[in-house]
Amino acid sequence: MNIDVDILEKLLYSVVFGLYGIVVGSFLNVLILRVPLKESITFERSHCMSCGHTLAWYDLLPLFSFVFLGGKCRYCKEHISFQYPLIEGLNGVLYIVLYLNKGITIVTILYCLCSSALLALSVIDARTREIPVGFNIFIFILGLIRLLTDLSHWSQYVIGFFAVSGFLFLLILVTKGKGMGGGDMKLMAATGLLLGWKLNILAFLLGCVLASVIHLTMMAIKKADRYMSFGPYLSAGIYIAMIWGEQLVSWYLSMWAFKSL
Repeated sequence: MNIDVDILEKLLYSVVFGLYGIVVGSFLNVLILRVPLKESITFERSHCMSCGHTLAWYDLLPLFSFVFLGGKCRYCKEHISFQYPLIEGLNGVLYIVLYLNKGITIVTILYCLCSSALLALSVIDARTREIPVGFNIFIFILGLIRLLTDLSHWSQYVIGFFAVSGFLFLLILVTKGKGMGGGDMKLMAATGLLLGWKLNILAFLLGCVLASVIHLTMMAIKKADRYMSFGPYLSAGIYIAMIWGEQLVSWYLSMWAFKSL
């Protein structure tokens, strides 16, 4: 009976986290569209990108409106970009995975908010090759909250702020900005304050591996440009570190301990 109750409780909280993630994902679509254009994200009403018609509240229900409208604008019947339900649904999945791995803690909430910022900045960076500074400031604030809620381990977060970003700063100086973008450096500084130095170094290494494998494959198959947006790969590495970072670090350290025997 206890097992059934635990499963039911997990299912209930998974639904709550998923729905909350979907709602936040709807706001992410606004950020993705308006931030690169320097448009207001608070005062301007949502409108159809084809006909410009102001949308009613029932046109803006996350996921459901897209399904009920058949993926078309209610007013001009033009197709709505699949980006909208994709971002909303994916953000919901990211939240559920974090909850299932971390439970209900302050860290889970901070990681959920960070993963949303990573998702939005990844899309923007992939399109514009620029990470808007506002996202890095937001993640930095999350990092400060993490630091203040775990002051007994303050050093790992402060070191994390500089561990990767310091290396990237030197790389930018040596290559005169050609080896790495300033937005990537700021991103790793902010996430270092949130994750701590061990997980942040792991996140950076994972991002480098993903970038090497995926982008080289795209260059070989699709003749992609050798220049790439690094933000999406770093974001993927950061998210993986959030979920499995502690286990991966422990496994790596245990391997070294075994070799030293």
